[in-house]
Amino acid sequence: MTMFCTYVLRSKKDNKLYIGHTQDLEKRLEEHNAGLVQSTKSRIPFVLVHFEKFATRSEARWQERKWKTAWGHKQLAKFLSKQSVL
Repeated sequence: MTMFCTYVLRSKKDNKLYIGHTQDLEKRLEEHNAGLVQSTKSRIPFVLVHFEKFATRSEARWQERKWKTAWGHKQLAKFLSKQSVL
């Protein structure tokens, strides 16, 4: 069964988060760290700080969009601070 995930990366360069979704998390993280992603290539290297799996791409995209809102950023920051990631 194909799974999709929404992920959160932290840049080791500027300590900022990047949120995305993908079907292949390992490959996508490699692409980010190789500088192959236009929006993140100036901020490499990245570490994976959180991900969630979903059965469909639309569910993963919905979660990504939610996290990218102001409310979602606050909720994600609370969650990550409880996980000792921030």
